[in-house]
Amino acid sequence: MTENPPGNTGSTGGSNEPPFLSLHTSVVLLTATVLGLVIGALTVLTGAPVAGAVLAGLSAAGTSVPVLRSHIGSSRE
Repeated sequence: MTENPPGNTGSTGGSNEPPFLSLHTSVVLLTATVLGLVIGALTVLTGAPVAGAVLAGLSAAGTSVPVLRSHIGSSRE
């Protein structure tokens, strides 16, 4: 019998690799994405062209990352 079946990719596999993104980074990027989508959707609802709404959403997401990074506390490890 094998200790870990081939389909088991859980954290109990003995691998000590760090996660690809930290929890802090994931929360900041997810929040920025949601803000960008909301701003883009609200811009479309005002009657602006879709290209303008995409630019507004990208601008909102991009500018919110540094602000969110400073406002959302970093993990204490």
